[in-house]
Parts: sequence; structure tokens; C-alpha cells
Amino acid sequence: MVPLTLAEHGALAKGLLPAAIWDFFEGGAGTEWTRRANLDAWRHHVLRPRVLVDVSAPDCGTELLGARLTAPFGVAPMAYHRLAHPEGECATARAASEAGVLLIVSIFASRTLEQIAAAAPGAPRWLQLYWLRDREALTMLARRAEQADYRALVLTVDAPKVGRRLRDLRNAFALPADLTAANLDPRLTSSAGHSAAGRSGIEEHSRQQFDPTVSWADLAWLRARTRLPLVLKGVLTAEDARLAVEHGVDALIVSNHGGRQLDGVPPALAVLPEVVDAVPAECPVLVDGGLRHGSDLATALALGARAALVGRPVLWGLAHGGADGARAVLDLLREELLDTMVLAGRPTLAALDRDALAPWPPAAAAPL
Repeated sequence: MVPLTLAEHGALAKGLLPAAIWDFFEGGAGTEWTRRANLDAWRHHVLRPRVLVDVSAPDCGTELLGARLTAPFGVAPMAYHRLAHPEGECATARAASEAGVLLIVSIFASRTLEQIAAAAPGAPRWLQLYWLRDREALTMLARRAEQADYRALVLTVDAPKVGRRLRDLRNAFALPADLTAANLDPRLTSSAGHSAAGRSGIEEHSRQQFDPTVSWADLAWLRARTRLPLVLKGVLTAEDARLAVEHGVDALIVSNHGGRQLDGVPPALAVLPEVVDAVPAECPVLVDGGLRHGSDLATALALGARAALVGRPVLWGLAHGGADGARAVLDLLREELLDTMVLAGRPTLAALDRDALAPWPPAAAAPL
């Protein structure tokens, strides 16, 4: 069967992956309310199509922090792609490069930064970081990213520790013995491979290695150690968005970590307009969380996002088809976006403004 929807890619992946790995990819924190809300939030908007518009040459290309993209989206940072496929992030990098979209590589990638870069030379790549207690490790990663032609650093700011993910606790999830965070000293990640009843090796590792004392003042330390643009991921309020701009951040990602951190926070899409309105137009705002169709991309753009990120579906494609499967997921999203733009009579990204949307149900003033 050739999958025609992201859901069909997911069904294929679920049939192949061990249950504990599927749960690690799919699970959220707490009751998973926020994870479900991320998916539901997209249905609180409908498109307002225009007619008798020349849609013969739709264009969804864009530029983001100096990189030209064929479509306004990219691959969200996710750890340990080798859990999905032996080639891991190298396969994902080839897929993103061939699709012409952004790839954000996780600090916990299971392939080295250099291997990933070699798999897709010239493709736009950013490196995601957690703030580790070992600041020398952060410094070295920033230097390696520059040398390997990564275009930005993405600092995840909603994770002083990993959230309480019940699926992982029930599965006593830990990394397999042959899998490591390829870009870090093994001593920094060894606890992620320790399994114990009712415990998660991933959560235990975060308690040991993530620095919960980090504050706005620490951003200057990181900026002094890299010439790369700095992007903050995990912003959900206008207050933090304004503080980020005041501290010289170059772009923001509105995100609740796929519902994997604090359960009970709003879906990222619901607070996207608040964040967009709080920052200058020259500060790009991206969004992630529950995107499952090209029309969702159109909704995100209409609410002010410069681009959106997709996470779990890329791993689905990777799991059942390697680089080709991941590429199929990315191509499908671009095709669905172009189809949406044509049928909505909005053939350019500029035409996808807030007038392109209406709340749904009609009486609702705002999503959720």
C-alpha cells in the first residue's frame, strides 16, 4: 500500500516498531491532554476560500534566516532517529535535503553532526541544544556546528528536566545498548540506557544532566561563544517572547514540546497569534505541535508563523521506508499545502493572512 495520508504512514510505522519505541515516539506527559489538544487545535479554524483568482502558478517557497526553502516547514528536533531506522539522522537529512526543507538536528542525535552534514551537504540545518550542566560540552557542540555548516542554534527552553511521561515509566524505557547520543561524551548519557521498573532512563538522564538554574542572563554566555543565530524553542507567552527579543534572540519557536513536557498547557497553535503580535516583524516565529496535513501549514501561516515544524510523522516515514519514507512524508505535506493554496484561491504565502481564516464553530471567538 502506498500511503496517501500521514495517518497511513503512522499505521505502517506502528506495525513495524516495537511497542516501547512506538510509545517513546508517540507518548506525551501526564494524562496527555496537551498532546491531544495539539491535534484538536487545528480543527478550530477553517479557511475562507477566494474565487476567480489566477492560481496557475502557486508558490510556497520562502526564506528563513538566510536559507531558501522550497516550502515553509521543516523537521522538528527529535532524538535518536536510529530507533526508527538504522541510518537514523543521515536518512532524515537526505530526505529533508531532497525535499528542500529545513532540518533541525537534536543534541541527542544518534549520528554525528559531521555524518549528518555529509549526508546532505549544502542543505539548511540547525542544531538543537538543551542546556547541560557541562557548559564545555555546549561550547564544543556550538563550535562543531559552525564548522559543519549548521546555520543556527536552537535552544530548547521548556525542559529543565524531561516531563513525566507515563508510557515510558510503564515500559521502563531505556536506550538499547548499541544506541548512544553520538555527539556527546558517553559519560553524559550513560544513565539513559539504564532500565528499572517504573522508571524512565530518559527522564533520569535529564535530571542528572540538564541545568535547572539557567535563566535569561545565561543567553549572553551562549551568544558569546558562537556566531550562529540563536533560536528559542518552547515559548508560549507574549511576555517571554518580548524578553527573548530584548535578549537578542533571532527567532522563536512556539512549542509545547509535542505535549511531552508540562501537561495542561495550551496547544501551541492557540497561542501563536499572541507570540507573533508581541515581537517585531523581523523576528521570525515558527510553530510546531500536531501538524498532520498541508492545510494545517496554511493555518499556521495565516496566524502569522513564518514556518512550521513537523515531528512524529517524519519518524513514521523513516520507520517504514528509511530516507524514501521520510521524503514521502515531506513531499506529501508540500503537495497538500500547494493544493490548499490553489483551492483556497490564495496562491502565494502573502495571501495566507489572518483574513484567510475564520473560527470554527462560527460562534467561537478563539480556539479552545
